[in-house]
Amino acid sequence: MSERDDIYTQAHDRVADFEFNTAVARVFPDMIKRSVPGYAETVAMSGIIAARYAKPHTNIYDLGCSLGAVTLAMRHALTAEGCRIIGIDNSESMLERAGHYLALDDDGPAVDLVCADICEYPIENASVTALNFVLQFIAPEQRLALLSNIAAATCDGGALILSEKIAFSEGEQSIQDTLHHDFKRANGYSDLEIAQKRSAIENVLIPETEDVHRQRLLDAGFSNVIRWYQCFNFVSYLAIK
Repeated sequence: MSERDDIYTQAHDRVADFEFNTAVARVFPDMIKRSVPGYAETVAMSGIIAARYAKPHTNIYDLGCSLGAVTLAMRHALTAEGCRIIGIDNSESMLERAGHYLALDDDGPAVDLVCADICEYPIENASVTALNFVLQFIAPEQRLALLSNIAAATCDGGALILSEKIAFSEGEQSIQDTLHHDFKRANGYSDLEIAQKRSAIENVLIPETEDVHRQRLLDAGFSNVIRWYQCFNFVSYLAIK
């Protein structure tokens, strides 16, 4: 059972860099629901998009699967025969809880959970890959290689679902940040929590502009890139091979 996110309620002289540890895994569903506008829609639509682009007898990947919300959405939506879903995350704490949720839900294709670095894990025979709010935590110099590996392993007509927090020009950035903080306040976060979370994540989560994302996806080997969802500074793209 998820608990309420209370990680940043107490003031600290120095806020440690954010990491997906046991404390975060404990509160992650509440944290992401209250921090990422449109998260529930992104999860649900990832399943619907996966069902549209999945090919029979291929692998469906959820990279950086955390607690498996997108994995489950895809599992429930897939209709193509012989598919296998592979969820990969480098946090043992996240995967332990993901395994519990998956054990309570055995409807749909087989699911493998793997503890690994998604930049090193071999992607093979893919028709759909989800990379939701994960690339932003990968070092910028490694991002093209990861996307190129995904594209090379994706069959013709397959797709990548990429969701990210993006950056804007200076004027728009200020407005988007203000609206995002208003969203957090409306969901019960205090100004102290907002400020400390921002300090924790500023050196860990490195957003980029939409132009950078689009061009890199094309450079990686995808032929068409569509922005299918946006809520404030959180965006989701569909990249088709």
